Amino acid sequence: MLRINLLPIRQLKKRAKARNQIISFLTLLIFLFLILGTVSFLQSTQIKNIESSIAELKREKQQYAPILAEMKKLEQTKKDLENKIGIIKKLRRDSAITVHILDEVAKKVDSKRMWLKSLKQQGANLSLTGVALDNQTIAQFMDALKDSPYISEVNLSNASLAKVSGRDLKSFSLACDIVSPPEESQKKAN
Repeated sequence: MLRINLLPIRQLKKRAKARNQIISFLTLLIFLFLILGTVSFLQSTQIKNIESSIAELKREKQQYAPILAEMKKLEQTKKDLENKIGIIKKLRRDSAITVHILDEVAKKVDSKRMWLKSLKQQGANLSLTGVALDNQTIAQFMDALKDSPYISEVNLSNASLAKVSGRDLKSFSLACDIVSPPEESQKKAN
């Protein structure tokens, strides 16, 4: 009878199987390192491209820096000019209002019954001093001033008896508030 020893074949098969597993593992490991190396190379290439783009953009930014500085300077100059134009317009408007106020006051004075000694304008306030024949003339003058579109409040600051050329007359002081009429403001806005 013949005896066959199968033990070495099993060991050979196990060794071959183990060798195949090691070769598969090493192949997989090499393939994994190749993939990681490729990804790393691609990422480093992208990083270099992005860094060169950033450097190019910084150079462009530096080229435009003088232009931006000039634009800011021009904007500041424009703002200053707009402020100056606003001041000029306000001065023109205020001087026109002053002319209208003088005209209104001159129209309202009854030259046969009263006269003005002084007229003083400070901002939106107007002070008048004068002499009238009687209290009724002062009251009529105050009512006439209230009807003006340029004068809003009229207050009697002082009224006293004054002797002028041997006659008893009334000396008075008025305080008024100046306003710009609405229709004139609308004309200027248009």
